[in-house]
Amino acid sequence: MSAIALTRIHSRTRELAPGFVVSLIVAAAASFLSEHYGAPVMLFALLLGMALNFLAGDGACKAGIEFTARTVLRIGVALLGMRITLEQIAALGWKPVALVVIVVVVTIGVSVIAAKAMGFQRLFGMLTGGATAICGASAALALAAALPNHPQKERATLFTVIGVSALSTLAMIVYPMIANWLSLSPQVAGVFLGATIHDVAQVVGAGYSMSTETGDTATVVKLMRVAMLLPVIVCAAMITRMQGADPTGKRPPLLPWFAVGFLILACINSTGWVAPAVQGSVNELSRWCLVVSISALGMKTQLKELAAVGIKPILLMVGETVFLVVLVLLMLRWGL
Repeated sequence: MSAIALTRIHSRTRELAPGFVVSLIVAAAASFLSEHYGAPVMLFALLLGMALNFLAGDGACKAGIEFTARTVLRIGVALLGMRITLEQIAALGWKPVALVVIVVVVTIGVSVIAAKAMGFQRLFGMLTGGATAICGASAALALAAALPNHPQKERATLFTVIGVSALSTLAMIVYPMIANWLSLSPQVAGVFLGATIHDVAQVVGAGYSMSTETGDTATVVKLMRVAMLLPVIVCAAMITRMQGADPTGKRPPLLPWFAVGFLILACINSTGWVAPAVQGSVNELSRWCLVVSISALGMKTQLKELAAVGIKPILLMVGETVFLVVLVLLMLRWGL
């Protein structure tokens, strides 16, 4: 490697280090608070990041925060592929797979229509609908990475992450009570929880709070929803390419590199060759990448901008969540 290249790398590292280190410290603090107080780590990361939003202005931390909110986010999304295997999906049979596919497609479709009817852009409906239907904050971040740049995109992404984190925490408490009230069997309760709660951690918490069988089933169904992340990202990229909506004139690639990485890791994980220790390490690295990147995203957002969102986006996300629950319960009643 030439001396010029080494100099450039050294210079770039020095430029990015302050913002990245600050984001890492915020993520560590968020993880500490989450472990001791039980609230979602993503929510703590966002709130702590927003409290430090002055660092994202012109200054030493700006470049590193931008890099962390964009590139580290994409790395974390790619590493999510290590969570799933084809065998896990096949073990439950075709019905839960059909349920998950229908639920994701219908929920996103209805969300796009509802967003348009409420005066928002269709892409905002895709963002909130994807977060609701697939895997909460992770899906919101992944979809945001695939969508074109827009002046309101970061605020919309941040609002979506806050919304799904809060609703997911509420669901972790309420949905097991709904399952008990409806006298659902352990496996059916697992399908219900896995198909409706937004974030993976809250699905695991709710499922295993009921029983081991319910927790196992809920986790696998949830991972099926995570697997839907790839086709939805590809669809989002195709739509934005067709629209050419990027104000810079650039279109996102048809298959973003982080989506390719997600697929490759899922296939590798399906071979059974990956040692549990390696799998656990990659999953933990993915979690840290997402928490660090959302800390940076929080720093990039002004609180007054978030407060200006209004009541309509909140109603949209609550409506999407209620629609998802009703749709899943109806499909379970119909035998799916």
